[in-house]
Amino acid sequence: MIWAIYAVAFFFFGMGVYALAWPEGIVRLVGTPSLTTAGRSEVRAVYGGFGLAIAAVLLLGLRSPEIARGIFLTVAMALGGMAAGRVVSRGIDGEAGPNVRLFLVLEVVLAAVLAAAFVWRPEI
Repeated sequence: MIWAIYAVAFFFFGMGVYALAWPEGIVRLVGTPSLTTAGRSEVRAVYGGFGLAIAAVLLLGLRSPEIARGIFLTVAMALGGMAAGRVVSRGIDGEAGPNVRLFLVLEVVLAAVLAAAFVWRPEI
């Protein structure tokens, strides 16, 4: 189970670094060709800074068993909320494309991994 948590942390770390370095790259994945200065700031904050913070807190959970379960549950719920937002958006706006479907699946899988870690009760 520990390797799976490292994998989730690595995903968030990669997303964070990518968003900080190239915010347009993030939004191009969903068909947005360019951003304003404010848009780049938003992507860097939400995908970049938040992604790096989530990676760090997951790694903290691996080193701090007394808070690990709370961390894993919180991040699992955040991912579940993201996936639910995509489902609602699809219901309102229709299909958004293959990358959005991929992100939905990825969010559900990562949430499931962290929910399993919550149940697992790690002795780290």
